[in-house]
Formats: sequence, structure tokens, C-alpha cells
Amino acid sequence: MTRNNSMKLIPALMLLGFAGAASAAGFAVQNQTGSGTGNAFAGAAAAAEDAGTIYFNPAGMTNLPQGHNIALSGTLLNRTIDFKNKGSTIDSAPAAFFPLPTGDGGDAGGLALIPAGYWAYRISPNLSVGVGVGPTFGNKTEYGFNFIGRNAGFFFEMEQININPSIAYKVNDMVSLGAGVSFAHNDSTFKQGVALVRPAVGFAANNFLKVEVDDWAVGYNLGATFQLSPATRIGLAYRSELEFDLEGKQKYKFPSTALVDQDVKAKLKTPANFSLAGSHKLNDKLELLADVTWTEWSVVKVINLKNQNSGTLLNVLPYNFDDTYRVGLGASYQYNEQVKTRFGVAYDKTPVQHKEDRTMTLPDSDRIWLSFGVKYSLSKISSLDVGYTHIFFDDADTARAVNLPSVPPATRRQTIRGSFDTTADILSLQYNHTF
Repeated sequence: MTRNNSMKLIPALMLLGFAGAASAAGFAVQNQTGSGTGNAFAGAAAAAEDAGTIYFNPAGMTNLPQGHNIALSGTLLNRTIDFKNKGSTIDSAPAAFFPLPTGDGGDAGGLALIPAGYWAYRISPNLSVGVGVGPTFGNKTEYGFNFIGRNAGFFFEMEQININPSIAYKVNDMVSLGAGVSFAHNDSTFKQGVALVRPAVGFAANNFLKVEVDDWAVGYNLGATFQLSPATRIGLAYRSELEFDLEGKQKYKFPSTALVDQDVKAKLKTPANFSLAGSHKLNDKLELLADVTWTEWSVVKVINLKNQNSGTLLNVLPYNFDDTYRVGLGASYQYNEQVKTRFGVAYDKTPVQHKEDRTMTLPDSDRIWLSFGVKYSLSKISSLDVGYTHIFFDDADTARAVNLPSVPPATRRQTIRGSFDTTADILSLQYNHTF
């Protein structure tokens, strides 16, 4: 597929250095603002505290100060993923053709930088416009090549960048409405070992395939805020599903007459989500925040990789995700004129329903967020936010099949059985400025 080089350059320049690392359920990236990190993003669709509201609820722009509002955020996410083998097996004969590696792959996590930026301009008391740029979905998981599960996948990196121009209108003192357009670019890379070893017919030992695909997609987001009283605000926000027609290359480390490099395509959907959030000020110092957010992960079932020209099925990646929810509770306390402290907890449910569906490169599980943060006012027009989160993941088992996908019904080669131990620490910094 012919690509416009200038279009490819846009996300690269805007998010130089971004490496995807999912922190929310599935491969979603929750960390869109540094201020939200301190509250575990509780009540994000109602808080409307800075320009980052463009992502969570564009209607919140009408609550920002008159003029320009800028929020620039950077988040460091350090994730560890340790795999323990629990009886992986060779399921095809002869066993010599389908050998299992013997290593645990080491720590498959790592350190990722997640930058995001927002600009909102309140043109008049009733009308605001803005734009946000940030990674909405992403993941990077990489095991050593000795990993026992490499034939089910040992490397996956997704970078999905969203450019989100938005508008908001204040209908009256109670109701504000907002909308935005999402221009999203998805770039994904996957590596998987080739289990069959028969050098005489071109299947070399230690061979693997690498798939690199990308595409642009367009979606939208809608929001509304309801100021029920001077102290209480409700926020509703919806972000649409995106559909990517990914195209690119599949290459082998050791190509042969049996294993040929080729142009490939795959269809990927990223899910819609809907959030109901609330903010309530008990007094001049203490604000309570809460949200319930639903995500339509059931749109991610099976990703079929096909030859771009013939449509021949080359590989099948089953996920079988189900819809999920998250619940967040938080509080902010204005300690004095310069310092505001933040606290938050959240429960985030995984879309993975069965151990057979849990992949090596996305070993997702239920998790709990524990967060705190501080906002420090540098002046009347500028401030800094610092937030920290530790995420506690449930231990997760897998019984993932390694199949020969292009011959229906699929032929099982191996079954990778084991458990994952995952943790994550998040540190965010955000600069806010109005003028």
C-alpha cells in the first residue's frame, strides 16, 4: 500500500520517544494527563480542571479560564512481567519437529515514556475550542529469544496516537456540550517463533516471523457536563470505536521457498468507551471524585492476518475479549493557596475471560490502582502536577495453543502453560499554563 510520507511523519514528530505500554485494561493507555494520575483518573469526565479535559470530556473546556489553557504531560511507566512455566507441552508428532525452548524469557516489561499535550482556548464565556495529542492505545512486551512461549509470540509493540480537535458550547449555567474528532494512527509490530524445525525442506531452527503494519482511522468523541449546584458536577463522555485496515509486511529471519516474505493486511478495531463521572466539593478545601467507565472490548475477538493480494489466511491471533468496566474513587484537598494534594483508587477489570485466551505478549489481568499526587501553583497562571500510581495485578494463568493457522481446522503444535506475575509503577509530571 502506498503511504503518504508526510502523514507518517506527523505522529513521529508529535510524540518523539513514545513507547507504548498499556496501563489500563487490555492495551488501553489510561495516562492521558499527569494531574489525573494523582487521583487514579477518578471522576476524570467531570473534573475539568485543566486542558486535559479535551480527552476525558470536551464539554469541560467551558469550565476553564478565559483565554488559552495549555497542559503538557509526561509519564514514566515501569512494568515488570515475569513468566513461570507450569507444564508446557509439545502436542504434535514427531516431537523433534516442534521443539520447545527452555527459558523463561526474563522480564518482558520495561520502562516507557508516555507524553501528551493539550491546548484549549475559551473564545467567549460560552464557546471553547481545543486540540489534544496523546497515545490512546499501546503496548510493548518483549521476551528473550530463549522464551519457552516464543512460538506463541515473544514481541509485540503497538503505538496508537490520537490527534483530537474539539469544540464545546455552554448552553446555560447548568449544561455544557462538547464534541471532538479523532484522527488516529496505529503502528503495530509482532514477532513469533516458527515452531516447525525441518532444515531439509527450508524450516530452519531458531526461525521467526516479524509482522509490521500500520494505518490511519477516524472517529469521534462526545461529552456533556451538568452543573447541578455550585458544588456538584456530573459528566458524561463517549469515545467511539475505531477501525483500522492495517497493511504492511511479514518477513522471516530465514526466508525460504517454503517461508516467503509477503505483503499482509489485517483488520483491527479499538473499542468504544462510555464514562459516567461525578465531582462534589464538600467545602472550600475537599473535593470528592468518582466514575464508572464501560469499555466495549468485545470488538477484539480474532485478528486474521492475510496476504494483501490473494486474501490467503496466513496467521490467526485469537483474543476473544469481553466488555469490561472500571470504577474509580478519589479526593483532592486544597492544603493552602499553593498546594493541592490528590488521592485515588480504582478497580480495572481485564477483558481476558479464560486462560486459553491469555496471550504471551498481552498477559492481562484484573488490577487495582493506588494513587497520590500534588499540584503546586508556581504563579497565578502556571502550576505543576506530580502524580504517582502503583498498580497491583492479579496473578494470571495461561494455556495458550500454538497452532498451524493456515490449514483449517487449526493444527495444535504446542500448548504453553504457565503463570504471569505483573506489577507497574507510574510517575507523571504535568505543566499547566494559562494566558
